[in-house]
Amino acid sequence: MSFKSTCFAAIQTLVPQHGLSQCVGRLAASKKPWVRDRFIQIFRHFYDINLSEAVIEDAADYDSFNDFFTRALKPGARPLPENELAVVCPADGAISESGSIAAGRLLQAKNHDYRLDELLPVQKQEWLKYVNGDFTTVYLAPKDYHRVHMPMAGRLVKTVYVPGMLYSVNQATAASIPRLFAKNERLIAFFESDQGHFCMVLVGAMIVSGIETVFQGLYRTRPGELLWNDNPRDTQGASIIFEKGDEFGRFMLGSTVILLTEPGMVSYKDLQPGQTLRCNQEIGALNS
Repeated sequence: MSFKSTCFAAIQTLVPQHGLSQCVGRLAASKKPWVRDRFIQIFRHFYDINLSEAVIEDAADYDSFNDFFTRALKPGARPLPENELAVVCPADGAISESGSIAAGRLLQAKNHDYRLDELLPVQKQEWLKYVNGDFTTVYLAPKDYHRVHMPMAGRLVKTVYVPGMLYSVNQATAASIPRLFAKNERLIAFFESDQGHFCMVLVGAMIVSGIETVFQGLYRTRPGELLWNDNPRDTQGASIIFEKGDEFGRFMLGSTVILLTEPGMVSYKDLQPGQTLRCNQEIGALNS
């Protein structure tokens, strides 16, 4: 771990993480032209944003920075594989780590791992099914498409919003802050499918002002108690069922998605740290 990384982590501990995130969130949601336009101009100056694949190609046509950041893509921009058994990447981003949840532990970065039960603060029988299963952690950089899609079809059986810290989740922080993903705020979604159970964890981070889902709306980052939603229902009172590739939610600024699957459920490709992937790109296949 470098001196620079150590200092970066120490600074994040000292700053008012939630206050800063809430302040940035208010500015990012502002529809005042001088706020919106300045935010978008600064962001496009630092990051190579490809608007040609977005539904709205002109940056001036977005109502707010949040609308620009969570922009929708044109139909077909992220096609699904032809293989019906394919498991796909839930977001644009880079592989942080992937592999087996050996003995109930996940690799965060070199020399850092964390416990499954820390990541999933639920009853033992709910997290135990993923022990010796598999995980894939995808980091979304600021320039990436920031909507999260379904890696496979499934019924939503539970969500848990966990309050916590808001450390940055980039490579430097992941390599320097132990148990980072088990410390940060996160939205956990549990699913069941014909092939088994799987779970997606959307991890909050510094200046991420919220996580929004298509069924619940916006979860604002905030300190407080866990928010439980057992057996979520849609507006008609029916179970919430997703098809592979359906939009699940979006980040208000960047962060990380962790996919967990039961043992033997999926045969994954050889995913390497730093490997860049696009949403709906095949990362493995269900074992029929």
